[in-house]
Amino acid sequence: MIDLGSNRLLNELPPDLRQSETALAVARGTARLLRSLDFSTVSEVSLPSGRRADLVALNPSGDIWIVEIKSSLQDLRADQKWQDYRVHCDRLFFAFPQDLPCEIFPPDTGLIVADAHGAHLHCDAPEHRLPAATRKVMMVRFALAAANRLNRFADPQGHAGFTDQF
Repeated sequence: MIDLGSNRLLNELPPDLRQSETALAVARGTARLLRSLDFSTVSEVSLPSGRRADLVALNPSGDIWIVEIKSSLQDLRADQKWQDYRVHCDRLFFAFPQDLPCEIFPPDTGLIVADAHGAHLHCDAPEHRLPAATRKVMMVRFALAAANRLNRFADPQGHAGFTDQF
């Protein structure tokens, strides 16, 4: 049985090898901040547009935030797809390590400065409420991604060849 009341599940999940150590540390600290704000998070969620969001956060009120993780200036310069995420969330944020200057990020996004131990909300993101149909699609994707990952953890052999793509 999986003990959801402890950090055992999080400690036993395999690391995501697609990201740098810095990106993983920023994601971890950001997820801690979001939990303190009453959000649950799922990483690497496939969006209806075909893109994949670094972190999607959902709170009990149904607010959906997307956080794009940037580990370096080169990472930001190489990525122009982040603008596509805005239509899938109520607020869009960038999370990054403290050695990056805030001025390099677009002014119409929120900023989160993070490391592996925690994060702080440097500036809030403007709100742009999702249409009801888009909110429903995003909530279903969030739920399916979370449930499928938990099931894959509980029964790794039962999910051979299965992905989180919807």
